[in-house]
Amino acid sequence: MLAEKLKYIFNKFDHQNVFDSYEELATGHINDTYLIKTKERPHYVLQRINHGVFKDVPGLINNKISVSRHIRKKLAHLSEHELKRRVLSFVDTKAGNTYYKGKEGDYWNMMFFIDDSITFETVNSQEIAYEGGKLFGDFLNLTSDFDASELVDVIPKFHDMSFRYSQFEDALKSASQEKIEQAKDYINLVEDMRVEMHILENLKNSGELKTRVTHNDTKISNALFDLNHKGLCVIDTDTVMPGIIHFDFGDAIRTICNTAVEDETNLDLVTFNLNYYKAYVRGFLETAGDSLSPIELKYLPLGAKSTIFIMALRFLTDFLNGNIYYKVDYPEHNFDRAKNQFKLIESFSEKMNALKEAI
Repeated sequence: MLAEKLKYIFNKFDHQNVFDSYEELATGHINDTYLIKTKERPHYVLQRINHGVFKDVPGLINNKISVSRHIRKKLAHLSEHELKRRVLSFVDTKAGNTYYKGKEGDYWNMMFFIDDSITFETVNSQEIAYEGGKLFGDFLNLTSDFDASELVDVIPKFHDMSFRYSQFEDALKSASQEKIEQAKDYINLVEDMRVEMHILENLKNSGELKTRVTHNDTKISNALFDLNHKGLCVIDTDTVMPGIIHFDFGDAIRTICNTAVEDETNLDLVTFNLNYYKAYVRGFLETAGDSLSPIELKYLPLGAKSTIFIMALRFLTDFLNGNIYYKVDYPEHNFDRAKNQFKLIESFSEKMNALKEAI
């Protein structure tokens, strides 16, 4: 029985509370996350890390705890109550470890639940875009003096453009002629964009763009808000690792500024929302701006374009491979997703002057 199992694991952690009930938090796609309600506050979030996806779970947990502790020190002027609302706070096991490893080989970690908080799956106002920008910008600002070399790469080559192109080229070699013909216009577009899409990677490799602590999953649902829709805390830090800020910026923009869902097939509905972009940028630069170099600022719009492109390329690659990575509802699902993202790039590019002016 799941309740008994969760109660058993919960009691491996160092707390002074009594397990009452649980509720599954089903917002993530990889890990299993549960809200553990106790007889008396506080409540807790208990999480099973998927060690099939993440190969170094102890390293992953150390990453997010180290970064949270760093942020707590930077915000030491706040009260303990406010700190627990502004930063993820983790609970050690009774044995003094940062995680509990069960008999089945599962890794569990636990943190305090932040009361009176909400998340948004989509952005429906400039206010939410602005507050999201402030939160993710503040996360980058507060970790700007953290030595990123101390973190492990939890997903190697996640934003490596050369790696994504290599996967695409391998898919082309094994794809059927029918699929290649079906996707030829987009295959040609990928080739046309090759040089531009390697600019950020080349700048990173040359050291012109600084390697920092980055979140790597900056969708709006990973921003926690209070009941007045003001930003509280960045959550879901499982993918915190070394990177450049452009993909954090870009992933937020990609998910916030698409006027349609990711697999919308009516491409006339897919446009880039400039107003949400401007609102996000305003919040982002208010909190992160002082820690960014001129070259980092210059290439933020390209970061957004590159992030949208990576998703388009990954969807197209998976379609050519026969849908072996992403779950699909029909054979052309990944191809439709790819077309959606390429249309978003087109709309984005048409607004480039305004995008640069906002920065």
